[in-house]
Amino acid sequence: MKKIFDYTLLALSKPVLVLFIGMALLSELWAHRTTANQPAYYFNDTIKFISYTGKVVDKTTSKPIVFAVVQLVGTNIGTVTNADGDFLIKIPEHKLKEQLSVTHIGYKTSHVDLSDIKRKKITVFLELASFPIEEVTVRSGDPIDLLYAAMRKRSANYSTDPVMLTSFYRETIKQNKNYVAVAEAVIDIYKAPYLAATDLDRSKIFKGRKSQDVKKMDTIVFKLQGGPYSALMLDVIKNPGEILSFEFFEFYDYKLSGISYINDRQAYVIDFKQKPQVREPLYEGKIFLDAENLAVTGIDFNLSADKIDQASRMLVRKKPATMNIDILGANYLTKYREINGKWYLAYVRSEVTFKCKWKKKLFSSTYTTMTEMAVTDMEKDNINKFKMKESAKYSDVLAEQVNQFQDPDYWGDYNIIKPDESIEAAIEKLNRRLKRQMRP
Repeated sequence: MKKIFDYTLLALSKPVLVLFIGMALLSELWAHRTTANQPAYYFNDTIKFISYTGKVVDKTTSKPIVFAVVQLVGTNIGTVTNADGDFLIKIPEHKLKEQLSVTHIGYKTSHVDLSDIKRKKITVFLELASFPIEEVTVRSGDPIDLLYAAMRKRSANYSTDPVMLTSFYRETIKQNKNYVAVAEAVIDIYKAPYLAATDLDRSKIFKGRKSQDVKKMDTIVFKLQGGPYSALMLDVIKNPGEILSFEFFEFYDYKLSGISYINDRQAYVIDFKQKPQVREPLYEGKIFLDAENLAVTGIDFNLSADKIDQASRMLVRKKPATMNIDILGANYLTKYREINGKWYLAYVRSEVTFKCKWKKKLFSSTYTTMTEMAVTDMEKDNINKFKMKESAKYSDVLAEQVNQFQDPDYWGDYNIIKPDESIEAAIEKLNRRLKRQMRP
């Protein structure tokens, strides 16, 4: 089985412990893996930006809405709300008379005039989208027919030309309930045409930073391998892998579970789960298909709960004989955005939780690793590939490629996903400690 991510743990005491834990999407996902040259896209440094912060909540319950898409109408500038529903978006000064659109699956789109925002902060209330099910015409009673049709229509629904994407990427590691590492970067991405088998997605770090507190890790240093390179593998339209490849359809049971709204467009919701007789651990989750053109607009899936114990054995490539590793859960989320009739990658997220326990010891540690990448801008002109030596590789460790956190204006005019307050507090605490360590 192939791996998307490798997690490397190194013991601080001798002998050195090396442990690799992967998150699976197999065969086709890695069939043409490459480290080819990649192009870069940069912001115009002469343009001034204004920052706006806000929160997106459910209009009825006032609960925060996670992963809502906030976008400047008519542009590719956008971001995504964090786990508290908060967002931060930076708008060019010449666009301050435009609108923000706020969207989320199952909700009506909300529009906000930037000129109406006071103090550059706003709360956006989203209303659930509801409509009579009898008004929806379902093209087929068999959801697998919809999936076959969706994959055959990729050339019509997704870009057949390369584009440059700018994205914000973050990875965090928690030990039990404490954040012990944060690394993030602005990423330049060469997005290859979706059906070009010989032209693959590529990325490189434009600007990055990190903060780590190894003392909280109980003598284990944890390194997340793969980074932005691996995040692009979650583009399941470019990389169908074990879920959307035709040859894997026979391994799943499918059910058309309802209709939802995505960006004010109706979407079929297809539930899938691996068949009981399939021995290898696969996935379960939901696929969202645009009701009009059958584009895959999103997918939310997990490692199959019924096979999670088997996944633990398969994903641990190397470990010490005196340590037990159990995968407790693995979730993945991919979203696409429609621009002028074509759909583009907008957001990916992965989260894996596992338990490490030394044999003959009472206590264990639970680790949760999370990576997320939000596309914040897109350029269709002047596409040039990076040099091969600049390209991200599967073996890269982001935390080893970026510097420690520095000045508060480090990110300049780049749009980012606002960190959870708990992450911000962890970073602030780590910064204070780092400063103390640097004093004579």
